[in-house]
Amino acid sequence: MRLLEGLEQKVEVVHGAVPETISVREAAVTYDVDPWRGQKTGLFLDQRENREAAARYAHGVLLDCFSYNGGFALALAPRCQSVEALDVSADAVARITANAAANGVTNLTAREANVFDELRHLEREGARYDTIVLDPPAFAKNKAAVQNALAGYKEINLRALRLLAPGGYLITCSCSYNVDEGMFAQAVFEASADAHVPVTVVEKRMQGRDHPVLLGVPETYYLKCLILRKLL
Repeated sequence: MRLLEGLEQKVEVVHGAVPETISVREAAVTYDVDPWRGQKTGLFLDQRENREAAARYAHGVLLDCFSYNGGFALALAPRCQSVEALDVSADAVARITANAAANGVTNLTAREANVFDELRHLEREGARYDTIVLDPPAFAKNKAAVQNALAGYKEINLRALRLLAPGGYLITCSCSYNVDEGMFAQAVFEASADAHVPVTVVEKRMQGRDHPVLLGVPETYYLKCLILRKLL
């Protein structure tokens, strides 16, 4: 957005001092976040309440895709037998591993991987999971990218539903403002239809209340989160 406005891209301190890393506590988990080079503020605080909700359903073997700092993975690990966290960034994988060690989480393994490729690989391998989290970055940063974004959402949800064990839970999210709630739900429905996997919607959620949605300002409603249960 700064480039579009002709502004220089930079990160600087306006007042006071900001350390290289900050320790942040969310519920029972302490995260070491990078405010200088990290995405957003270094931790996606808008997912805090969705992580709390997901913990009510998480069980068994968990696959956390697009894990970044391990927000969902670390929050759900106490409820699960084992956790696999995937992210394309080597720095993110290192931070997940460090955060897990700092919290005494021993059942988590973080791997560097392209989630699209890895989901296909895991399907070929016949892998099965009881809980899967899909929390990708925004696929549609503008309206021109919407169709490709919808194809991307359908692809990852289709693969995840095939990997999910019967009775398992899929926590699937979209933070693309340009893909509204109806469009996202339709993409997930088409994924379930093509995968021949019937699901029920257990919860339909949005960003946390400290990221308020203003009536009349649709841009403020950007984060969609569906918690689904696989029936068969």
